[in-house]
Amino acid sequence: MKMRHKTEILTIAGELFSERGYHGTSMRELGRALDMKSASLYSHVKSKEELLWEIINHTANRFLEHARSVPVDISPEQQIASLSRGHLELIAQNLHYATVFFHEWKYLEAPLHDRIKAQSEEYEAFFYRAIEQGVQQGAFHITDIHLAVRFVLSSLNWTYQWFEPEGDLSLERLAEHYIALILNALTGEP
Repeated sequence: MKMRHKTEILTIAGELFSERGYHGTSMRELGRALDMKSASLYSHVKSKEELLWEIINHTANRFLEHARSVPVDISPEQQIASLSRGHLELIAQNLHYATVFFHEWKYLEAPLHDRIKAQSEEYEAFFYRAIEQGVQQGAFHITDIHLAVRFVLSSLNWTYQWFEPEGDLSLERLAEHYIALILNALTGEP
């Protein structure tokens, strides 16, 4: 039997959780996929929830790292474009983790559930700030900033369901189209 590293265990767990769901994947199945006995697997992780937490937390941290890197001294349009592009890139770079993040986070128990909710709210605040700046500067013509943030993130988040990084639509073209659609919606331009 081959010795496995935690990153490999997380990768395989992410694939199984995204394909079968968190509750649809047992530790025994994960062990089989890794060619490990369950007892050996438990020497690397305490529980299945620990794997779920590490996948979701890793993904949340990557989203936050990108959002924090977007300069606040650029135009609101540029901020939204950069936030949106980064969001799509992170989804495309690891669809399995993105699927688990968007679909399985609800199975975390408190206080882990609450921590992810707080990270999500912190992330949304970057979009809120950019859209609010755009409204204040007269660049964006919307009446409900909260609803606009939900619209933008919902449209970006849903791409994990259908985007194929190896498909006909490149990530660059996807980002160009999404950014144009989002900015058109925010500016009120047809």
